[in-house]
Amino acid sequence: MQLKSIDINGLHTPNNVFLAPLAGYTNAVFRKMCYDLGAGLTFTEMVSAKGLCYKSEASADLLYVGKDYSGIKACQLFGGEPEYIKMAVLSEHIAPFDLVDLNMGCPVPKIFNNGEGSALLADFNRASKIIKAAKAGGKRVSVKFRIGIKEGDFVAKDFAKMCEDSGADMLTVHGRTRDKMYAGEVNYSQIAAVKNAVSIPVIANGGVFSDGDAVNLIDKTGADGVALARGAMYAPWLFCEITGTPVPDKKQLILNQIKDTNAVYGERFCLVFMRKMVAFYTKGSRNSSALRTALFNCGSVNQLVAMVNEINWQ
Repeated sequence: MQLKSIDINGLHTPNNVFLAPLAGYTNAVFRKMCYDLGAGLTFTEMVSAKGLCYKSEASADLLYVGKDYSGIKACQLFGGEPEYIKMAVLSEHIAPFDLVDLNMGCPVPKIFNNGEGSALLADFNRASKIIKAAKAGGKRVSVKFRIGIKEGDFVAKDFAKMCEDSGADMLTVHGRTRDKMYAGEVNYSQIAAVKNAVSIPVIANGGVFSDGDAVNLIDKTGADGVALARGAMYAPWLFCEITGTPVPDKKQLILNQIKDTNAVYGERFCLVFMRKMVAFYTKGSRNSSALRTALFNCGSVNQLVAMVNEINWQ
């Protein structure tokens, strides 16, 4: 795909291949790894605005950025109440960030049933107030949303116009409705409709698991860039493949991720998290089922390191 910088209201990204927010996965170590592999922009996991306002340590911990991260700092907030969004954006927790992304696409029942995430697709007025509240905090603001709640009931074009009119500086569109969750084909025409309706940058999200997928998504939507989600979770070196840079030694890359995750988050978190990641990284490979069983019986970081060293990463 054609690489270019994205201008987010004066904030210029190195390229247009982004790491989307992934709840439970885009921690500080993973974000830095993806940035080093070529991601032009990375986002934190989605963070509760209300949680920050109520001094939740768990929410604040999700915003950790390592001192060695030199990229643009972008976080994602979710919430359904404008006043909490504004308070969160004005808080010391968000002060280090250059860009605040608002989650208006999360499909999971816990979020949706609370009037947050993709539920906001049915309430343009409240969504607009949330965007304006975030902008009042003095940050550049982007919005990530889906093309509708139910298949056939598409709101992407009108929702995008509302976002731009409310002050959003960039949009990321997941080309599926809420009821599809993460399954089914990406609706290219709905993303294209968004691109044709607004003048701010539009990033396409959904179904990118290869360089060819990224090219196809751009070609069929006209979007300014792509955001990788599960594709990056399964193969973070996909950033290298899309941006045309050499793929580093995968074994060493993963050993470094284990080491850094252990140093930042401790052994307990590292073991649970990296067992899942190594299972993702080896999905579809020879003997992956047996390896996955062995991984989840692994009882220490040292044992995990030994297992990674034994895997053929070619």
